[in-house]
Amino acid sequence: MQSYPNHWEADVVLTDGGTAHLRPITPDDADLLREFHSRLSPETIYYRFFAPYPKLSDRDVKRFTTVDYEDRVALVATISGTLVSVVRYDKVAPEEAEVAFVVEDGHQGRGLASVLLEHIGAAARERGVRRFIADVLPENRRMINVFREAGYTAQQTFDEGVIRLTLDLQPTDDSKEVMRAREQRAESRSIARLLFPESVAVIGASRTAHTIGQTALRNLLGGEFQGPVYPVHPEAKAVVGVRAYPSVLDIPDQVDLAVVAVRADTVVDVVEQCADKGVHGLIVVSSGFGEVGPQGRARQDELVRTARAAGMRVVGPNCLGIANSDPSVSLNATLSPDLPPQGPIGFFSQSGALGRAILQRVAERGMGLSTFVSAGNRADVSGNDLMQYWQEDPATHVVLQYLESLGNPRKFTRLARRLAKQKPVVAVRSGGSAQATPTGHAAGGLALPDYAVTSLFQQAGVVRVDDITQMFDAAQVFAYQPLPAGPRVGIIGNSDSLELLVKDAAIRQGLKPHDPVNLGPQATAEDFDTAIQAALAAEDVHSIVVVFVPALHPIGDDVARVLRSRSLESDKPIVTTYLARQGIPEELRHIGDRGQTLFGSVPSYPSPEDAVRAVVHATRYAQWRNRKPGRHPELPDIDRARARATIGRALKKATPAMEDVAWFGGERRYDEETAISPEDARDLLACYGIAAYPDIKVDSAEEAVVAAGELGYPAVVKADAPDLRVRAGGTFVRADLRTPEDVRSAYLSLEDRFGGEAELVVQRMAAPGVPTVVRAGDNQSFGSVVSFGLADVTAELLDDRAFRLAPLTDMDAADLIHAVRAAPLLFGLPAGATSLAEQPNVEALEELLIRVSRLVEAFPEIGYVDLDPVLVNATGAHVLGARMWLREAPEVRPDAGPRRLRGVTF
Repeated sequence: MQSYPNHWEADVVLTDGGTAHLRPITPDDADLLREFHSRLSPETIYYRFFAPYPKLSDRDVKRFTTVDYEDRVALVATISGTLVSVVRYDKVAPEEAEVAFVVEDGHQGRGLASVLLEHIGAAARERGVRRFIADVLPENRRMINVFREAGYTAQQTFDEGVIRLTLDLQPTDDSKEVMRAREQRAESRSIARLLFPESVAVIGASRTAHTIGQTALRNLLGGEFQGPVYPVHPEAKAVVGVRAYPSVLDIPDQVDLAVVAVRADTVVDVVEQCADKGVHGLIVVSSGFGEVGPQGRARQDELVRTARAAGMRVVGPNCLGIANSDPSVSLNATLSPDLPPQGPIGFFSQSGALGRAILQRVAERGMGLSTFVSAGNRADVSGNDLMQYWQEDPATHVVLQYLESLGNPRKFTRLARRLAKQKPVVAVRSGGSAQATPTGHAAGGLALPDYAVTSLFQQAGVVRVDDITQMFDAAQVFAYQPLPAGPRVGIIGNSDSLELLVKDAAIRQGLKPHDPVNLGPQATAEDFDTAIQAALAAEDVHSIVVVFVPALHPIGDDVARVLRSRSLESDKPIVTTYLARQGIPEELRHIGDRGQTLFGSVPSYPSPEDAVRAVVHATRYAQWRNRKPGRHPELPDIDRARARATIGRALKKATPAMEDVAWFGGERRYDEETAISPEDARDLLACYGIAAYPDIKVDSAEEAVVAAGELGYPAVVKADAPDLRVRAGGTFVRADLRTPEDVRSAYLSLEDRFGGEAELVVQRMAAPGVPTVVRAGDNQSFGSVVSFGLADVTAELLDDRAFRLAPLTDMDAADLIHAVRAAPLLFGLPAGATSLAEQPNVEALEELLIRVSRLVEAFPEIGYVDLDPVLVNATGAHVLGARMWLREAPEVRPDAGPRRLRGVTF
């Protein structure tokens, strides 16, 4: 029997936050299907079959469970091994199929039908189906709404008492938005179930002091959790004075959340007991999983599979835990005894080891947290899930993330961009800028320098900082001060030397500081008040840095009251170096009725440079949030079908290319990709409206003359090797060849210069312009990335290039060009030009960048594209060199297709 693709199997989150497992049906599901049908109500059966159908015959069961995964496909959803929903399609024409659902009564309203429609629709498109037909009884309003609200283009007819819906399965902007909105609600709800439990069990609670199990239990109790806490111990009657139970199954009441602190080899047994108990979520603080090697990774995958199959999400393993400061829950399910007070900051950390130190630092700075999650190995719940939750959480105004890797980079950038439009996202990413193989070569399409990582984060709206100290510096402004409306900075203080340090730091960081207002060492609180009020009233002041050092007589408290008072009524951020103290000192806090630090508190920094850096982060973020998002221009001459065929043809002809290539001063290894021929590369670019100049490889001077005659004069003869510009400067090209003798002489000169070191090719010459380089490909950490720089030795040696995430908007393309330091060369007159009519056509270059970004985003088979050079002159952007590497496409591309949780091995 034909097998089904592996990516048709997936774990999904339902609208109530639970999980289910989706997979194609098999003949082994016969008994499950009978049991499922027997649990359906007569009404549900009637809606599905349009007649009473109390029992499935053996013939029915065989027909329903035996499919060919081509013309007949059926998917089932299971929870704890029980079948709860079925969707199927049967082809009735080459591009048309009938589709039908049935969801068990007890699981209706949980979003199963919607998510199954996404998955069956994706499977159908892979099999060439373009339209679904669904016959629905008029009274089956719930199922009609599933189809209508899917976002697909739909038509409806009514005949003989049945509504026929026809759905065009081509994804639309509406269908994608519907899918993303449902994903956001479901994943947000799954996190809320973890953060707002009504009861918690600690499995592995120990009577021995300072063990993980007892620590977790004591912290729950000491944090004044508002619900019951149940220790689980196989023998003890009580742990730390609280009644204990032999297993979670012996607890008489509902358990919402379980903290698991047992040996790694017994965790899966505990998870199965939690599944039988109906627990909603797990926090696995135990270690001994993916961090210890392949055996631990296998154990970790089994843990996640078991939990998700039973409808549970997992935080961890090897994690510090989670906390929620909301007074209605007061949850401290962490291994840290002391949590910061309630506040507006949501914090996600991958590192459990750093988690406790992070919590201590937050408290020391006088800040507060809304929620805290340390995900450890991040086997299931990740920072992406938390971003979904924080987007709509009214208690969270700022999001902090300590990241060691990005499990799904495409989803991260999509979610971060959406969240950052509402709330600041500050991230520390450790572990270097490029993922590396054990041999030290960059794995994936583009090995990115550190500044590129920062620019890609900025494009997504994420404020990237270098370390945790800078993270908290930025968080203080974002959490407790308004955003600046512009880059103009007012400087007020009683120390002229420190004020000059502020001004110098602001200039270096790209701000526009006013001349400092020096109040002198004897300044009083009233003097500070007058100066601050004047700055707040000035339209050309967008933020204020106040420098205060102790005077001969103590007026610190009076100045603090002035700062706090003016901050409360200001719509401009105020920061200070107050007595060189860090954080939000008590004197500068605006305190709420629960003792928490509130908006209007004034951040203090130990040095002027730290204060300015925090203002810079706030200013750049505000500018990003206020900028126009740009648009994705219509490109009607794109032929995706021809591109797909070209890729298939090129892959069949290509041979593996094992080579180290120096580019932009770095190395890139093509060890899983294949170089395709220049002709195939040009054909593929042409499918996306990109015309690359043809060239002809030649092995003799006479062949060069013939090639020049075919291509036309003036001609170019050049040595073709990827790193010759750096190694040979401009000596590898002979241009403006207008006669056969010119071509012959140029060929002989280059042959003598390079010998057999590089191939020689002939090409028709383009009009003079500014040579640039456009590169794009798949980066392991970020997905599809486009880079741009000028094609000269200086630019490459200085690493003057810029990066953006694909696909590019028109604004992204313009920003990418302006981001390189040599960009002014593209906006003036080139050497020898006499009028503005000869100025480089930058608009054509922007369109080229957009087209390249669409190409690499559309086809994961494209590992790397190198357009070098791209000559930009008055007539356009001309691709004079094109190299391309392809690879076998992954079965399923991250963050593409229907909703799914990050995969484990099924």
